[in-house]
Amino acid sequence: MAVLPAQQHGLLVLNKPQGPTSAQCIARVKRLGQKKIGHAGTLDPMARGVLLVLLGHATKISGHLMADGEKVYLGTLRLGTTTDTWDAEGSVTATAPYDHVTPDDIRREVENWLGSTEQEVPPYSAAKHQGQPLYKLSRAGRETPVKTKTVEISRAQVVSCDLPFATFRVTCSSGTYIRSLAHSLGMRLGCGAMLTELTREYSHPFGIDEAHELDAVLAEPERLPERVIPVTRALPHWPKLRISAAQEAGVRNGMIVPYLPEAMAELPFAEGLKAIMLAPDDTPVALAETRIVNAQPVWTVLRGLWSQ
Repeated sequence: MAVLPAQQHGLLVLNKPQGPTSAQCIARVKRLGQKKIGHAGTLDPMARGVLLVLLGHATKISGHLMADGEKVYLGTLRLGTTTDTWDAEGSVTATAPYDHVTPDDIRREVENWLGSTEQEVPPYSAAKHQGQPLYKLSRAGRETPVKTKTVEISRAQVVSCDLPFATFRVTCSSGTYIRSLAHSLGMRLGCGAMLTELTREYSHPFGIDEAHELDAVLAEPERLPERVIPVTRALPHWPKLRISAAQEAGVRNGMIVPYLPEAMAELPFAEGLKAIMLAPDDTPVALAETRIVNAQPVWTVLRGLWSQ
């Protein structure tokens, strides 16, 4: 029997396969001796691609990973069919002719996704109403409220068009529902549409070329440590702040650290700056932010990266 690795502290870029839920993928990796585990940004069972798995202390950076960067998706939709889930996993609720739609119509509607917009949340989703996920309400046959959220689409293009299918690539803010984009496009074209395929090609700051296949990870548990990316690489745009051993001990006890210009020469002081505090041996200690305390510029801890 293979010896399981110790608890890792860092990020595993996983290429999620189509079929299992994100939670099921996480549960399988957890069996490799990883009791403390999470992820940054779920993928629907139908979807494949980049799933950022957070191990150990890295579970504490999830919110910052999802807030700081965009995601890139390659998707395929089918015109003329509407389902209750807005994708091919659901039950068909309506069909309609699409012979009035041209490839140029598809391109125009995809380009109309660009910018900041209010997006309707799918009724089958993990978004909550009064503490209950919408998908649970939908499966129970209960009416789900219409919820919307603001999303940002920075790039959108049609990759190929062979009606009734159209394949597109979109760069968007975290939390964007690609199913909603397909559904709204079908509604505007008057024929309905559902998402049939979806691949997440990029989840800031990692692309699918850096992702490991789930089967390979599970088959070679002894190689997990070499596949785990350190926290400092997971937040590449955050400056590194090295502190002394005495300061490290103080930080672990809730103390603040004076802002020393010579320690951050490339980063002039301003409130709200963020950095990763490093111990003398370069071990990540905490995520920190600059503030003014008692009229003095200091670093305060946003999140400690040690066992608590």
